[in-house]
Amino acid sequence: MVILPSVYYGSTEYWAALVQGGSDVVIDLGEHYVKRSERNRTEIMTSGGVMQLSVQLAHANRPRQPIGSMRVDYSKRWQHQHLVAMESAYRSSPYYDYYADRFVPLYEREWKHLVELNMAIMERVCSTLKVAVPPISESYVVAADGDIDLRPKRAEHIYMLEPYVQVFSDRMEFVPRLSIYDLLMCEGPEAVNYLRSAARCM
Repeated sequence: MVILPSVYYGSTEYWAALVQGGSDVVIDLGEHYVKRSERNRTEIMTSGGVMQLSVQLAHANRPRQPIGSMRVDYSKRWQHQHLVAMESAYRSSPYYDYYADRFVPLYEREWKHLVELNMAIMERVCSTLKVAVPPISESYVVAADGDIDLRPKRAEHIYMLEPYVQVFSDRMEFVPRLSIYDLLMCEGPEAVNYLRSAARCM
């Protein structure tokens, strides 16, 4: 089984696990929120290097909060900041004009809970990749021996991710495990084949 947390976009490694896991994938919505993790953060490549985008959350410092209870905070203009950063970073990428409009509407409304936003993004990414949206579990999923579990904050890398041509590859080295948004904008329809071909680390 492949056990995945609810994430804001998710890294290419996360999506390699999802795509290769097929029908054995489950999204765990029964876990506790993990601070400073992919649950509300993603990384993109900009002209200045890697940039982290974070969804603002209300009362995120309270310990052991169920992920499903995490509320999005709109007291700061994080939606506008994310859209501006994504456009600035990827407007010259090969597939920005094809795919960007699929995600812009998600920033034109207010989501009450983080998991609602995350699942809406997952549905858009799955639709773009032409893969099925995995089932979710409302109760905590206990990992068994042999399961792939990407919930730990510092989980070991399980996939070897080959370089692809990133937007600023003419001046910067390849950075693995960026947001799936980076892969989509750079590789377009080939993104799903890239994920399927990722080799498992020994």
